[in-house]
Amino acid sequence: MSYSPRVRNILEVQIEVQGEPLWIFVNHWKSRAYHGYESKRMKYAKVLKKRLDRMPTDHPYIVLGDFNTDNDAYFSLEKKIDDTQGKTGLHDVLGVAKNELLTTKSNMIEGFPGQHYSLWGDLHLPARWNTKFYGKKGTPDHIIVSSLLFDKKGIDYVNHSFKVFKKPYLFTKKGYINRWQYKNKKHRGKGYSDHLPIYAYFDTKPYVADLTKKSVSQKREVVNIDYLYSQEHLAYEVILKDVTVIWKHKKHALIKQSKEGRGIFLFSSAKALKIGQKYDLLVRAIKSYKGLKEVTHLRVLKERGLGNRLEYILTQEDLSKKISHRQNEIFENLEGVYKNGHFTVEDRKFSIYFKKKNSKPKNGSKLKIHKALLGYYKQLQLVVYDPKDFTVLEK
Repeated sequence: MSYSPRVRNILEVQIEVQGEPLWIFVNHWKSRAYHGYESKRMKYAKVLKKRLDRMPTDHPYIVLGDFNTDNDAYFSLEKKIDDTQGKTGLHDVLGVAKNELLTTKSNMIEGFPGQHYSLWGDLHLPARWNTKFYGKKGTPDHIIVSSLLFDKKGIDYVNHSFKVFKKPYLFTKKGYINRWQYKNKKHRGKGYSDHLPIYAYFDTKPYVADLTKKSVSQKREVVNIDYLYSQEHLAYEVILKDVTVIWKHKKHALIKQSKEGRGIFLFSSAKALKIGQKYDLLVRAIKSYKGLKEVTHLRVLKERGLGNRLEYILTQEDLSKKISHRQNEIFENLEGVYKNGHFTVEDRKFSIYFKKKNSKPKNGSKLKIHKALLGYYKQLQLVVYDPKDFTVLEK
């Protein structure tokens, strides 16, 4: 135990339910703000792991609380807090299984050694969140169980009972989480937490398994990019094999699998990717933004060497073929006229958007566009990301 006012001690409680014992460990680990490096949460994890290792093998326990660590933090740890080479206290110390080697509930029933199961694994991907920070959904709070909560003895987890509490009063009219309100550093008596509560049921009745079904976390399918356009959200992770990165700008990228097939935009999720490289990717989340289909959460499964990105690039010659083009393609070397927010080339007229507004050319300028994304914002449009991607031609 620490008596420092900056340390949140872990609370251990032993209770009895209908004569059956249960140990509960309540946690509130260091936040990711204010120099919240992962090593600071590692310290909590090591203290907790040391205590759990001393637990008799027949003592059931639940570990819960605000760990300030997302369920998938093992491959999405923010650079500014990563002083542990990507390792997290939750996964690498406490042993909450990582997705690619995830301990399913069927493993837990068999007493899979050295692992813990986070009940977030019971929910489909779109439902896995209880916080929103600038639109980014997170899972900092956890209810974590050991194999004894599935052994059909004493107290057991009630299958599929894990949920996020989402009553209407916990949201504002605009759909934001109705967090507590302060004025002059005093609570106004309005609002609630910025975390939605999570809950689960436990009972002295034996655990009822559904071993005929694949677990949510275990189910993965190999699909092509076209499949993603048929889905509004992903219910489970999917694998894209043999994709080539044909364009990249900072953390954004565009990938394709074939010249004839669809391309798709990787929004702020392509930091680890290199232009021209081929990969197998695990896709965990997609969305549509103003009509543009995007992948928002992914992981590299395998690097496959260099691809030929040039075979996927569209040029002015492709426009002359009068083919109807779709979003998420890359055009290079287009010559035309910019006028009134449009770019006319080969008798085709596109809405055009320059990401850096101060680089927008004068109305009526003749341009050579070296590189542009064919994107979508309520309508099909060319998007020029960098001033270096176009040249104003002399008349």
